[in-house]
Amino acid sequence: MSSTSLFIIFLSFTLVVLLQEVVSVDYGTALTKSILYFEAQRSGKLPLSQRVQWRADSALRDGSDVHVDLVGGYYDAGDNVKFGFPMAFTITMLAWSVVEFEKQLEAKNELSNALDAVKWGTDYLIKANPQGSLLYAQVGDGDADHACWERPEDMTTPRTSYVIDGGHPGSDLAGETSAAFSAAAIAFNKSDPAYSTQLLTHAKLLFEFAKSSQGLYSDSIPVAGKFYKSSDFKDELAWAAAWLHRSMNDQSAIEYLHDEETDRGGVRSAFSWDDKYAGAQVLVAKLILEGYLDESDETWAEYKTNAEAFICNILGKGDNNIQRTPGGLLWFQPWNNLQYTTAAIFLVQVYSDYYSNIQSDFPGCSEPVTTGDMYNFVQSQLDYILGVNPKKMSYMVGFGSNYPQKVHHRGSSIVSIKKDKTLVTCKGGLDFWLNKNAPNPNVLDGAIVGGPDKFDAYLDDRNNYQQAEPATANTAPLVGVLARHAAP
Repeated sequence: MSSTSLFIIFLSFTLVVLLQEVVSVDYGTALTKSILYFEAQRSGKLPLSQRVQWRADSALRDGSDVHVDLVGGYYDAGDNVKFGFPMAFTITMLAWSVVEFEKQLEAKNELSNALDAVKWGTDYLIKANPQGSLLYAQVGDGDADHACWERPEDMTTPRTSYVIDGGHPGSDLAGETSAAFSAAAIAFNKSDPAYSTQLLTHAKLLFEFAKSSQGLYSDSIPVAGKFYKSSDFKDELAWAAAWLHRSMNDQSAIEYLHDEETDRGGVRSAFSWDDKYAGAQVLVAKLILEGYLDESDETWAEYKTNAEAFICNILGKGDNNIQRTPGGLLWFQPWNNLQYTTAAIFLVQVYSDYYSNIQSDFPGCSEPVTTGDMYNFVQSQLDYILGVNPKKMSYMVGFGSNYPQKVHHRGSSIVSIKKDKTLVTCKGGLDFWLNKNAPNPNVLDGAIVGGPDKFDAYLDDRNNYQQAEPATANTAPLVGVLARHAAP
């Protein structure tokens, strides 16, 4: 047999193996785990329906320092602080997942679980907004918390409550929380109309508060800025307006988006908890595609042009393409890169679906692109995250046979209180559990870690918080994308 024939056989075998790897990705199981993850992040009194059994009740006196019930909500990442800014974005993205992919979630028997995940967040946000112009922004001291390594059930660190109000503005936080309420109101419109109405009341009040008392929440609450410093608030105002219009056809919100003083954002380089412009642009573009807004209007056209330029850059067919690793993963930055990847592919998927209702060709890029191409690109990113990558490692904890074992996560890395009730102290956790050279005793199913570096390398080490720490904002956009690909 000639060397050429052998080479062809080798290539054919390699292709078969790669195809088998792709086909073997079980999006349905990944979807189930992605929603399950949020149960592991719950703060407060856990319900009887709690499925993540290594967790127990925690932080049951949150808000007592200000005589307000602030029990509930989600811990942010691998710590035990409730940061309101990324939490609200997480809820918005979970709710958007339900809004866009309700049928797919229902087909995979995950709709009720997804709604439960949204409601655990919105129930807390309702408590955090006892008045229209007052919103509790954070519970817990970030510095004290990060100096300790304790499971949430044992916390000994201060549970200080921080607030924004008329004298201490936070248009970004108020706007994002308004968006969360609006998106969730749509998600609950069918199953719980009364709850939906309650959410809309909060959405409108917070949007007015965000507009009337303008400023950065992290300027009002400097301790929050140490961990989630906001770079702008105009994006959240546009984002909140877009969601308010979608939730209740609010014409004043459309007028706000069209106002000459409203920033359209230009072409963004990322979509994240800190930058919502691309999301707002996609929502406005949807209205144009549906014929609700006139693209001949320069203002509306600008939103759509910016949205499509962002999509093209993600696809690698634009004027300022997003970098990729040698293995093909979208690469934004060294610190928790996957949060940007999951958010970006969510926007690509929903925009592909918006376009497919009209036509199959997407005309905005430098090269011809179809909605099928967009779908396939999203799937390629999903597959990479779930194990089809140079390391053959799933970056979703608990999915597949090879995934991060030493996740930077306090509760996961310490023996469950249900197995050992011995108090784990601040120093004891640092000395024994943080540096323990063994897999985490509790599997944090569904968590998306920060992910590989720009060369596709990953160090599975609990102290490697840049790569090994998961966060709720990482997984939330993936819920919708997984639903779409699990039940096409």
